[in-house]
Amino acid sequence: MFAEIITIGDEILIGQIVDTNSAFIAGELNKIGVSVFQITSTQDERSHILNALEDAERRADIIILTGGLGPTKDDITKHTLCEYLDDKLVEDKGVLAHIEELFKNYISTPISNVNRQQAFVPSKSVVLHNAYGTAPGMWINTGHVTIISLPGVPFEMKNLMNNAVIPKIVETFERPYIYHKTIMTYGLGESAIAARIEDWAEGLPSFVKLAYLPNLGKVRLRLTAKGADKDFIEEAVKKEASKLYSIIGDIIYGEEEEGSIEAGVAKLLKSKNMTLAAAESFTGGKIAEQITAIPGASAYFLGSVVSYATAVKIEVLNVPKDLIEKKSVVSAEVAKAMALNVRKLLKSDFAIATTGNAGPTKGDSDAPIGTVYIAISTPKEVVVEKFTMGNHRTRIVQKAVHMAFQMLQKEILKF
Repeated sequence: MFAEIITIGDEILIGQIVDTNSAFIAGELNKIGVSVFQITSTQDERSHILNALEDAERRADIIILTGGLGPTKDDITKHTLCEYLDDKLVEDKGVLAHIEELFKNYISTPISNVNRQQAFVPSKSVVLHNAYGTAPGMWINTGHVTIISLPGVPFEMKNLMNNAVIPKIVETFERPYIYHKTIMTYGLGESAIAARIEDWAEGLPSFVKLAYLPNLGKVRLRLTAKGADKDFIEEAVKKEASKLYSIIGDIIYGEEEEGSIEAGVAKLLKSKNMTLAAAESFTGGKIAEQITAIPGASAYFLGSVVSYATAVKIEVLNVPKDLIEKKSVVSAEVAKAMALNVRKLLKSDFAIATTGNAGPTKGDSDAPIGTVYIAISTPKEVVVEKFTMGNHRTRIVQKAVHMAFQMLQKEILKF
């Protein structure tokens, strides 16, 4: 079963907003066995929307549109759907009552006729209740394809997908079972991994597909299978994943379905009742940001010192000035001192420290751009590694953050 997603709005095409709706919708459809064939973004323009609908209907069983359902003149989705389906707009009393209730209780400006017009929907549609907004969702079955129109406001769209669209698709359609297992690796690039697993990849069953997903210091290997027999599909993928572990287990640090690397670190720290601190230089608080994005992080994360300036390393982290002058601020020795001292300062069990040159200038160090030192201080020792991470500032920072969590996970597992 195939679906297509059409996002409507000039703001997407001019780069004013990022289309996160499509990613969310595709992910939710995949969970229930609906494969997304294509995603299209189109202007708030009648002919473009009509062309997109016509193209999608040739390929898809389900078409989901988002956007263009607001009260202003540029919101033309409903009118265009009526033209496409040879239909007309009719007032839905339930939607009107909901709009009036929203204005009465939550909106300070008076309700207008423009707002009331949002209660008009194509006569062939089934209304999907939008609890959080004035634009209803719509489900239209043409006999050939099911067209679903949703508001573009992300939190409204997500609520409708979770509480109306997905349950109705599950109830209406028979679907295959889709199973993914995504194995996360570090330390080798895509081509090097491909060379190591070539024989295994060539021996995969025809219904099991392998995809490489490289991203800033890590490569995800996604195994996907689709079929009618859930148990058979899952067992086949797990069997192939087990073979993969035996070939490249030295570079595997987890599975995406279990959560991110920082989520894995969080689970380890909580299970061992141990704590973490950080001393960040060129990463500028990114490590702290990612670990504190996990709910409940205060149980194991004590805090971070963003020692971006050399003076802060000396005055706050107590890194000896003569050590910096002798070894350079970007050095294994300084990284080690930062990790050791922040662990003592915040009284944590573990600490991460980063120092490096992300560019575009060399700053207080003569180390080449891309030179990075990461240190992990543990209850027993301090481990330091040097990396060369290219010359793109953003990539250097994010790769270093990934590597820091990988190093930390490895050290926690020793306890």
